[in-house]
Amino acid sequence: MNTCDLVIRGGTVVTEGAVADCDVSISGGVIVQLGGSMQGAAELDARGALVLPGGIDPHVHLSYPDPQPAEPGWADDFASGSAAAIAGGVTTIGNMTFPAEGDSLHQALARDLAAARDSAAVDYLLHPVMLGHMTGALAELPGLAREGHRSVKLFMTSAAFDQHADTMVEAVRVAGESGLLTLIHCEDGALIRFAGQQLLAAGRGGLSDWAASRPVAAERAAVQRAVAICEATGSPVYIVHVSSAQALDAARAGRARGLPVFVETRPLYLYLTSSALAGPQGGRFIGAPPLREDSDIAALWAGLGDGSIDTLGSDHAPWRLHHKIDATLDVTTARQGVADLETMLPMLYSAGVRTGRISLGRFVALTAANAARLLGLYPRKGTIAVGSDADILILDPQIRQTIDGRSMYSKAGYSAYDGHEVHGWPRFTVSRGEVVLADGQVLAQPGRGKWLPRGV
Repeated sequence: MNTCDLVIRGGTVVTEGAVADCDVSISGGVIVQLGGSMQGAAELDARGALVLPGGIDPHVHLSYPDPQPAEPGWADDFASGSAAAIAGGVTTIGNMTFPAEGDSLHQALARDLAAARDSAAVDYLLHPVMLGHMTGALAELPGLAREGHRSVKLFMTSAAFDQHADTMVEAVRVAGESGLLTLIHCEDGALIRFAGQQLLAAGRGGLSDWAASRPVAAERAAVQRAVAICEATGSPVYIVHVSSAQALDAARAGRARGLPVFVETRPLYLYLTSSALAGPQGGRFIGAPPLREDSDIAALWAGLGDGSIDTLGSDHAPWRLHHKIDATLDVTTARQGVADLETMLPMLYSAGVRTGRISLGRFVALTAANAARLLGLYPRKGTIAVGSDADILILDPQIRQTIDGRSMYSKAGYSAYDGHEVHGWPRFTVSRGEVVLADGQVLAQPGRGKWLPRGV
């Protein structure tokens, strides 16, 4: 019997289409055997636990275009964000790369590639953000695809999107023609600006008015427009962080016509409603789009179960609490985003699989397999199969954890879910065959993560 590097023993191995009690053999960072006799130089005890593909979080914010911003930036970088990912069972991340004023897409990517190379502890890819003021960005897209990048991101919230609408539509066309997936933040900027100014004129517009400042109509209209752009160009679009039933229905309508429209939602919208914004620290829950209502939560859970939603992305954009609840902020200046890398997978298991809302197969699809396919990583990532990277989450359904952001690896220092009890938590995380989490302790060294270019 040959000796491999690592054996995972006694667990229940789960993929999209199968559940089996078997051991997993790993050598050279990849899976070499499932089931049968095997002997490892090292072993992990997975008895009573689920052996799942390592999570792929396609949507995180771990870099800032200005290394010394005048305003406070996000609390995490590639190092602390990677630690949070590992603690939550995530082994691959997709980071939004924003250009500084005057930067090209290539310059922005070069900056983040250098930062991640030195500090990321999980594997990563980068989504360059194309802003309306970027002269020459359109011409860069084919080259980015040739160099191994897989995507581009657009924001409909920006006034520049409408000012340069012809260029933005052409960017979607060129991206698709070049093999890039276009990620789109779908909220209509004009409607949001109108709502915010109306609130301020009425003497409102504080952080507790955040939901009213970004109405469902603005999200629905933007999704409908994104679907229309997809239809006109024939290029695939990926709608990030859908928050409402109406927006999901608009995306479904496009898919029903056979259009390549893909949908992501965000954990924040599965557990909390807009009532949280009215509390004394309501600003801690601010994200864009805002929290919605119970009926929207129900619709999103139904979409997770029936396949209308393809992926779950944390949109991890962590601020420190005093920056979020700053009383000088209003609906036009609020700091958007929360920490969610560490909580995304265990909370979905606890509230989804354990309650019967989604199956184990859907859990794997939503957290790993679908993102791997959309981003050109499958089957290297997103599954447990011979020849795949040994990216594995060993989740123990018996572990109960009360969320306390102060004890987590994110530097935010709080969680939007503080006090929530979760049933099921990572026991081990394995990244390319290396045990990077054991019993709550992150073991990985910064810089061990790898960029994932197309075709590699």
